[in-house]
Amino acid sequence: MTAATELTDREEALLAGVPTGLLINGEWRAAASGKTFDVEDPATSKVLLKLADAGVQDGAAALDAAVAAASEWAATAPRVRAEILRRGFEMVMARADDFALLMTLEMGKPLAESMGEVKYGAEFLRWFSEEASRSFGRYSGNPEGTQQILVQKKPVGPCLLITPWNFPLAMATRKIAPAIAAGCTMVLKPANLTPLSSQLFAQVMLEAGLPDGVLNVIATSTAGAVTGPLIQDPRLRKLSFTGSTPVGRRLLEDASTNVLRTSMELGGNAPFLVFADADLDAAVEGAMAAKMRNMGEACTAANRFLVHESVAEEFAEKFAAKMGAMTLGRGTERDTKVGPLIDSKSREKVHSLVSDALAEGATAVVGGAPVDGPGYFYQPTVLTGVKPGARILGEEIFGPVAPIVTFKNEDEAVEMANASEYGLVAYVFTKDYARGLRMADRIETGMMGLNAGVISNAAAPFGGVKQSGLGREGGLEGIAEYQYTQYVGMPNPHTV
Repeated sequence: MTAATELTDREEALLAGVPTGLLINGEWRAAASGKTFDVEDPATSKVLLKLADAGVQDGAAALDAAVAAASEWAATAPRVRAEILRRGFEMVMARADDFALLMTLEMGKPLAESMGEVKYGAEFLRWFSEEASRSFGRYSGNPEGTQQILVQKKPVGPCLLITPWNFPLAMATRKIAPAIAAGCTMVLKPANLTPLSSQLFAQVMLEAGLPDGVLNVIATSTAGAVTGPLIQDPRLRKLSFTGSTPVGRRLLEDASTNVLRTSMELGGNAPFLVFADADLDAAVEGAMAAKMRNMGEACTAANRFLVHESVAEEFAEKFAAKMGAMTLGRGTERDTKVGPLIDSKSREKVHSLVSDALAEGATAVVGGAPVDGPGYFYQPTVLTGVKPGARILGEEIFGPVAPIVTFKNEDEAVEMANASEYGLVAYVFTKDYARGLRMADRIETGMMGLNAGVISNAAAPFGGVKQSGLGREGGLEGIAEYQYTQYVGMPNPHTV
């Protein structure tokens, strides 16, 4: 594992250009309290920047700005909104190297993965720039012929957007882009562990021509204290949250006070099914993509590997060989394939799940322990012989650990896949496409990869069922989350 811990001149210059204040009504300002908080590099535990630490007063000022800008922005022509989004897309891509490096510094993922996220995140800007002028209503007569029905889509109003730390750019653009396209104003509260990408992105959107007050950004170390009053404010009309299910439940309860529109992208426990007829080499490649993207710190990460008993040993052997060959290190290093976990608490949880499984009789084919040294690294790990009911099968791992269990037939595979309160995504590997489509019908999940380990795309609706959330982001459905439907009834012009 590489151990370089000092910032390069390039990294220092990049950080020097990142806004460190709160963005309120088009201006970067200090927190009212004057307080700041540290943003660390998880690969070295060293402080990258100090950011203004928003308090209740700052949150209120941000919502005031969003409310003040709401009417004029809602009345702005869709084409104008579309052109701002398109310029934003082009400007993000022009600075892709900067965004990728900044993301790697604050979150830890290898540069190649960060660049992939920049392209993925920017694509939401392009996709919703195209959707902004295509969100149509309808006009028709009623069945009786006595009236005309006019249906139009209108922006829901000021929004609070709360994003997670694991995809610091894409999770922001996936919410901001459709809100802009729909004509909504917003307050963005990025995760305090990785707020830098959002800070730079907000600056880019100002440069792209986004009017003052449309996007306000309030990074804070006291999220609940700041967002709580905003959710209770009757002027707020929409809450979009990506994060854990327990936090999502609390936010849903809070949002009920004012009957807020809500979008909730919550936890996952993705099953990865490998049938006896699967192309095992393709399945292993798919497993690597589904498990190791973002070091396993993704709600879409494969969490449980359900493998037919006839191929389980061969699959585990090939999978472990791939996992064991991955190089750990700081994400900026050329050979790094696996970066650090986000903080010590996350690494401790991962190791606790592994330790419990090993204590109950599982075997670590490869890995199984944290890595000594600076940063929060954990060995890529494959476990076999995991007992039914083990914690690691029921909890979201959020780390580079793959527990393997076996099944005998299709019915048992479906039963095991559905044995979770979560239903975000599943992965199925089989050469029998009829079986694959049966799995899509039978597995309780909002998304499924069929012989594919990564399926996220700006043009596709992202979201889950059960306790994995409500609503969809991306696709044709994404803009609708930021609109309400208005119906106007009027006399039939031929009968008046």
